[in-house]
Amino acid sequence: MRRWQLAHGRHLDLGDKSILMGILNVTPDSFSDGGEFDRPEQAIAKAKKMMEEGAAIIDVGGESTRPNATPVSPQEEQKRILPVIEALAGEGFLISVDTYRAETARLAVAAGAHIVNDVHGLQREPDIAKVAADTGAGLVIMHTGRDREKLPDVIEDQFFFLRRSLEIAAAAGIRDDRIVLDPGFGFAKDYEENLQVMARFGELKTLGFPLLVGTSRKRMIRHVAGADRLAQDTGTVATSVILRMKGALIFRVHNVPMNRDALAFADAMVERAAFHP
Repeated sequence: MRRWQLAHGRHLDLGDKSILMGILNVTPDSFSDGGEFDRPEQAIAKAKKMMEEGAAIIDVGGESTRPNATPVSPQEEQKRILPVIEALAGEGFLISVDTYRAETARLAVAAGAHIVNDVHGLQREPDIAKVAADTGAGLVIMHTGRDREKLPDVIEDQFFFLRRSLEIAAAAGIRDDRIVLDPGFGFAKDYEENLQVMARFGELKTLGFPLLVGTSRKRMIRHVAGADRLAQDTGTVATSVILRMKGALIFRVHNVPMNRDALAFADAMVERAAFHP
């Protein structure tokens, strides 16, 4: 069991049971659900539904991270997400903000967010590490291969990138009990690279931090399952179970109930494997 310390005096205990992070894209152009929840009232209703279905965390994002997405200004990002975060915080929700911008992260935590989820692993705007340190926010550090030359071996590249991110976090004064790592499925990784990261996922545990994964409805899933929404969700569930058996603890998903039910069974197997390896 490991306690993940978060902002505003909150925490999550990680280890025995899978933790679900429900995706809430307050955007018009996200790859899966763009435009479905881009009004505050829609987003808040969706968040409430996901929590009722079993999500422990709601991950709120205001800018699409799909390849070739049109960038938005910091002001537009903040306009989209801050009213939603404030409303959810007022009802006691555990909230993550999906942003790489230091100023957006600072405002989001001030509005009630508990976790900063940075898809650039602190390496695009390193000041975001200071925001996390100053606010006591939980921090998700994600690996990405975008805008740089990757190492040929997928796991060596994970270690290379994430160790640099951890150096930035340590220099900012972020404690280890605030940090979770994410291998960044789909971020400048082709189908074979994603499969290799999944097959060798257990090697990432040597970094010594809890691991979060986000495969939900990504291209690697569509490559196998096709474009049908139900097929995408079924494929996502399959990867969630595989990754749970290999050591993942937190699952960032669109379809909460399907992943909840499958991961409950995976949790039971993980528990028994610990006693009967």
